[in-house]
Amino acid sequence: METIRRLSRFDTRLSKEQKLYFEKAAQLGGYRSLTDFVISTVQEKAKKIINENERIIASQRDSEVFFNAITNSNPPNEKLQNAANEYKYLLSE
Repeated sequence: METIRRLSRFDTRLSKEQKLYFEKAAQLGGYRSLTDFVISTVQEKAKKIINENERIIASQRDSEVFFNAITNSNPPNEKLQNAANEYKYLLSE
């Protein structure tokens, strides 16, 4: 079964100098066309921005989980208290 790709159009206006500059970069980079160069470059930059943003959001979420675990922790159970007392005893010898 063949998948149908829906395409959208993106138009932009640039100065003649910009177009020549971008075309030169596309040619030097081995791209088939200016369009291929622009799509590839923009997609790479978009991926980097999105990944960085998602990493920041994950980091903030991790910080909140850690902070909540510290500030809203359960009191130590009997096993943990016994271990702490044993540790203190060993240090005092």
